[in-house]
Amino acid sequence: MDFNRIAQQIGLYVVVLFVCTSCAISFKFNGASIDYTTTHSISVADFPNNAALVYPPLSNDLSEGIRDLYQRQTRLQVLRKGGDLELEGEITGYTLTPMSISAADSYSAETKLTLTIRVRFINNVAPEESFEKTYSAYQTFDSSHMLNDVQDQLCRTMITEIAENIYNDTVAKW
Repeated sequence: MDFNRIAQQIGLYVVVLFVCTSCAISFKFNGASIDYTTTHSISVADFPNNAALVYPPLSNDLSEGIRDLYQRQTRLQVLRKGGDLELEGEITGYTLTPMSISAADSYSAETKLTLTIRVRFINNVAPEESFEKTYSAYQTFDSSHMLNDVQDQLCRTMITEIAENIYNDTVAKW
C-alpha cells in the first residue's frame, strides 16, 4: 500500500472540500444589463396623475413602486432628478369599464380597472437608447364589490406589472 499516494489523495480532497465550502458562486437573475463603470444613477421623477378619474395615492404609489424596483434589482443610486438614466412621465388614464353582462339581471358581472401611463426614458450615457412609450395594465373584479374595497390591491398589482415592464425596457433590454 502506497501511503504517499493515499496522503496525496486525502490532501487533494481536503483542498477541494475547503475550496467548495469557502467560495460561493452567486448568480443574480434580475436581467439587468448595466455597465456600472459608466452608469451610476437613475432618477425617477414623480408621476403626476393627469387622468380624468383620480385615485389620490396612485401617483405616489406608482413613483415609489418604480424607484423601489430599481433600488432592489440594481446597484444604481436612485435619485429624484439628474441621474445618468432618467425616468419621467404621467398617469394618463385610470378607467373603469363594465365587462361581462349577467344573464340573470342584465347588469355587469365584472368590471375592468385600467391604468395607463406615459413614460419618457432618457439615457444620458447612450442617448440612442432613449425613448417615449405608453404602458398599460388592467385588473378585473367582481362588480358586486365596491371599487373602494378592492382598489388598493388592484393598483398594487398593476403598478408592479408596469414597473417590471419599464425595468425590462430600460435596463434589462428584453
